[in-house]
Amino acid sequence: MPYFDYPCPTCRSTTSLHDADCQFEGVPWVDVERAYVDIVSVLTGGPCDEETLRREAPGEWESIHHAALSRLKRDGRISEAKSGVLRLLTAEEFREEVSEPTREPMRTLYTKGSVPGCHDNAVFAMIAWYEMVGLSWSETRENVVQWLRETGTWDRGGFEEATPQELVEKKRHVYEAGYGWKEKATAAKRVIDRYHG
Repeated sequence: MPYFDYPCPTCRSTTSLHDADCQFEGVPWVDVERAYVDIVSVLTGGPCDEETLRREAPGEWESIHHAALSRLKRDGRISEAKSGVLRLLTAEEFREEVSEPTREPMRTLYTKGSVPGCHDNAVFAMIAWYEMVGLSWSETRENVVQWLRETGTWDRGGFEEATPQELVEKKRHVYEAGYGWKEKATAAKRVIDRYHG
């Protein structure tokens, strides 16, 4: 099965298998990717408002373009000023933006760290989330090791590995396979909430 560089803007699939209720099921993948490219190609020329973006985007602006723009905003790839001006974040700005999850359930994992009983799910979720937002393996490894230390997760114990680096390296398959993070993060959050409850 082929994998695509741009996710479906609604269900986030990167294959031709969409969620059952996805509005873009059956849309040719070239149309999905073209919507993203149309948006990015205009914004690489400089910031503009949405009306200008729609006008300058190649071809006709369709619902897939609107959904792709919304996805790029939600994922932190595009910022929108109060004035309505849209701007493509630089690679450095994006890395900094996504290094700290702001939405649940990842926010709880990120701020409170993991606790015994959910370490596997929490580490899995952190690695999968960083992969999903587009960080490289080295950036993901660095962020997860830092998270293990700064949240006190490593100090709480319950790991077989000798170092945080060894633990993260053992989970590299999560990054390479591109597994989803949400189910594991939700399960870990329940345990963390009970622990801190």
